[in-house]
Amino acid sequence: MGAIVQTEGLTKTYGSNRGIDDVTFSINEGEVFGFLGPNGAGKTTAIHLAMGLMFPTRGRGTMLGHPFGDAPTRRRIGFLAENVAVYHRPAGKLVRFYGALNGMNDPQLRQRTLQMLKEVDLTAVAGRNAGKFSRGMLQRVGLAQALINDPELLILDEPASALDPIGRVQVREILLRARQAGKTVFLSSHLLSEVEQICDRLAIVIRGRVARVGTVSELLESQEQFVITAKGIDAVLFEGRSQNGFIRITVPKLRQRSTIEQIWLAGGEVIAVNPVRRTLEDLFVELAHTNGGRAAEGAKG
Repeated sequence: MGAIVQTEGLTKTYGSNRGIDDVTFSINEGEVFGFLGPNGAGKTTAIHLAMGLMFPTRGRGTMLGHPFGDAPTRRRIGFLAENVAVYHRPAGKLVRFYGALNGMNDPQLRQRTLQMLKEVDLTAVAGRNAGKFSRGMLQRVGLAQALINDPELLILDEPASALDPIGRVQVREILLRARQAGKTVFLSSHLLSEVEQICDRLAIVIRGRVARVGTVSELLESQEQFVITAKGIDAVLFEGRSQNGFIRITVPKLRQRSTIEQIWLAGGEVIAVNPVRRTLEDLFVELAHTNGGRAAEGAKG
């Protein structure tokens, strides 16, 4: 699979403040790629650079094989900004208008508009003034607008942040269907559970820098601690936990071999040895502390 989005050393500074610094990653065709970080980590800055809404201080990036900001490429992209702004017009007409901006015409545009309104649960309010919608309802309008042109690539900045639990489930289902259809999704979020459930790979961004990139499994499996599952030994002697006849012993990497040998000498049987699996929250907090905590005061998005 080819790289749909690729950055090399992407950096953006605002005077003495840093938005992002030396950001390098690639997003493969057909995957959901999570861009995870605390508020102020630089996620929105990176997305605005990708969309050509601002220019990098240094570094470069490509999207769908073209440099960031390439105008013809935009019709192949669906973009949802973090803060959706709309005209005071009926929601249905707004979604239809966005489709027309992308070169769509009737009857395809009319059918696609109805489909998108249904998909984001806006059919019942399609005739209401979107300018008076709640933030959660505006988020739905923005998502319909991002999907209207059936894009190859979806770039979504905090798509579920203003939604209730039902709305978040709906967004998750929409993104999973997009992946099944072969589309690529670039998803910025600070919601750990959402990212863990739908992303194939993710980059964790701390203070404008990419602290870690990988699949969820790769990132959560510790290489420093292991769980040894055994039977036929006394759990108390090995400071392990007994469950359903098996003993589980957590040891640091350096003690892994010696502990296995002790189990054999005690007449026990080793069933499995697996890396300790952390939660995404554990990893997130660990990286935040390692990389100096939250974004520096004055850093952008």
